[in-house]
Amino acid sequence: MSQLVTIIDYGSGNLHSAAKAFERAASEAGIASTIRVTSDTAEVRRADRIVLPGVGAFADCRRGLDAVPGMVETLDEVVRRKQRPFLGICVGMQLLASRGLEYTVTQGLGWIPGDVALIVPDDDSLKIPHMGWNTLHKQDEHALLDGIETGPEGLHAYFVHSYALTPTRSEDVLALTEHGGPVTAMVARGNVAGTQFHPEKSQKLGLKLIANFLRWTP
Repeated sequence: MSQLVTIIDYGSGNLHSAAKAFERAASEAGIASTIRVTSDTAEVRRADRIVLPGVGAFADCRRGLDAVPGMVETLDEVVRRKQRPFLGICVGMQLLASRGLEYTVTQGLGWIPGDVALIVPDDDSLKIPHMGWNTLHKQDEHALLDGIETGPEGLHAYFVHSYALTPTRSEDVLALTEHGGPVTAMVARGNVAGTQFHPEKSQKLGLKLIANFLRWTP
């Protein structure tokens, strides 16, 4: 039986490229999956897995999510109460935080306590936004990183962001990257996970991580 994977459409995110990457990862890994881009809360309630992408400013993305009638409540129901696997991507990951501090203070979903703040590199030659390819430094074992080589000689992930989530609990940080100091690259708590990088643009690493998500049974 094919599992239903919903990618939330709230007016933010690389929806087409994300859907194509999930379809390709499922096909190459032989995982029967139906990938749907949707803003329909009824379809999200039926989903086996939920993906929340996001690009742009934290406050704009939060307003976009709030503007879809019933979506925040639906996500709380299916992810928090029914414990279905969830993946946030880029600002979709940042929205898991308690607060976003980009231009103004904006409340996040509060699923991964912490703040999203401007990256301040300790090397003045490093520019913001942090844009380009970086390796991951795994902080803990996790099913999402199965078969993915990390560390200095590991696979590269594609980042483009100026703000980053610093979780209150260090155990919620699954992987870091470096940009003039440690920057949170992945978070995970229970059935909720997020990537600051874009798996849909991260080639081999991204396709493997997506396949791992499609198999994940937290």
